[in-house]
Amino acid sequence: MFLKSLLSVIAGAAMTAIAVGTAHADDVVKIGSKNFTEQFVVAEIYAQALEKAGVKVERHLNLGATLVAQTALTNGDIDFYPEYTGTALAAVVKGDLSGSADKIYSDVKDYYEKNLKLTLLTPTKINNGYAIITLPETAEKYKLKTLSDLGPVSKNLSFGAEGGFSERKDGLPGLKQTYGIEFKEFKVFAKLGIRYSALINKDLDVSYGFATDWQISDNKLVVLDDDKHLFPPYYLVPVVRQDALAKNPKLAEVLNKISPLLNNENMRELNAKVDRDKEEPADVAAEFLKSQGI
Repeated sequence: MFLKSLLSVIAGAAMTAIAVGTAHADDVVKIGSKNFTEQFVVAEIYAQALEKAGVKVERHLNLGATLVAQTALTNGDIDFYPEYTGTALAAVVKGDLSGSADKIYSDVKDYYEKNLKLTLLTPTKINNGYAIITLPETAEKYKLKTLSDLGPVSKNLSFGAEGGFSERKDGLPGLKQTYGIEFKEFKVFAKLGIRYSALINKDLDVSYGFATDWQISDNKLVVLDDDKHLFPPYYLVPVVRQDALAKNPKLAEVLNKISPLLNNENMRELNAKVDRDKEEPADVAAEFLKSQGI
């Protein structure tokens, strides 16, 4: 009789422990990120904002490239991570990248909700797509504001990018077809940092990077407007499991409040603090939230 009672007590304790563990697991939001600076900073901004709102957060940062993070999300290893709309459309949905920013967002959101039990929340104002860049003096000399302006004078100018840019539809062939751009010379630079150095040292007249590269602001470079929309939009947006939203009502509320605060200009500054100034992403995120009154 005593043994039976003891076993009942042990079983009850075990069930209580499981229940507590399950409740704890349901209460924690697991955030992931891909494997580069911007992702680390934005994920930390989201994580710290959630913590300030009283949400328990578990970090799984630096997971890897797109499909690694996406697999972690669909498997339930994480509850959300920041993704780019153009990347999601190309890598996961495998859809047409030629649409407007709103259409691409809508196409990804519809596909994710119908097929993957995921959803997209309010996007940030970060559009980290391709940026054709030049020096201020070059822009002034040739009166360059848009890629349409670049077309008629491009034969006077040299251009630098990685080797594959000469073959991509959204590379040199696309620039020629859409804008009539044909450069005097194409120079191959495999690394982004080397391209920026070559441009600043005037070994190049025009190059390309990404819209939130900190070097753009640091060197007061001119980004030429893609006025005919050759390049697809890459707006950064939280991609979230639907079951995580159901379990954590504050999740959408907090993220939707934070996302509109992020844009290309302040993202360049945040990236610079990590890459140039060697600050920790967590410290940079905390400073940003404080500057926004959060």
